[in-house]
Amino acid sequence: MSEYTLSEGAYLYPTPAGSYYAISSAEENKSRRFLQKLLQQTETPALTLENLKYLMDEAEDDKAMELLHHCQKIGWVQGIDRIIKVAEGTLEGILLALLDNITEKGKVLLADDQGFYLVCNGFPHEAAEELSALGAEIANLHEKRSGLLVNNLGFSSQAWAIVDAFGCSQIGFWPIFIGNSRFVIIMSGIPHFNHPDFVSFIWALSIRYAKENEL
Repeated sequence: MSEYTLSEGAYLYPTPAGSYYAISSAEENKSRRFLQKLLQQTETPALTLENLKYLMDEAEDDKAMELLHHCQKIGWVQGIDRIIKVAEGTLEGILLALLDNITEKGKVLLADDQGFYLVCNGFPHEAAEELSALGAEIANLHEKRSGLLVNNLGFSSQAWAIVDAFGCSQIGFWPIFIGNSRFVIIMSGIPHFNHPDFVSFIWALSIRYAKENEL
């Protein structure tokens, strides 16, 4: 019998940290799969045992409750008292609406793994093209050298940055893994990935591209 109980009337919602964890690596584990499936729902699901088992693809009640406790303890998921629906509209429109709260300087672009940008704000077209190509090259370089970076040096992050003399990021490159697709967020200055609007952006991306991968 599980020692945990569920809060009545609550809805499951990923935190900014949980959203980042869900898409920051292609490596699979139970927590990441749970968060990814949560981000594929069009609205926040009710916190019920049935929904938990569905989202976790878990048949046993106790294991589902234990995984929820683990994710909550780390700060990847939270319970809220209302239903929130995924943002609607084009990715560009959604990004522009959230821009002020997820970027320091308002300069950001989303590029695919082929080096083409899908959404851009604040960068001139020529610069956006070059940064997108650079982002793809950096991602490929990281993949080739992951044995050294992860296994030997213990660096779990796949993000790269061009820094100034003080070590502060001038341009950062953050990979995003959704389904079988890989993207790169390229941003000028310090990112505000700890803001709730970051959840909205990752949620919209997950809905669009996770479903495309299923087709």
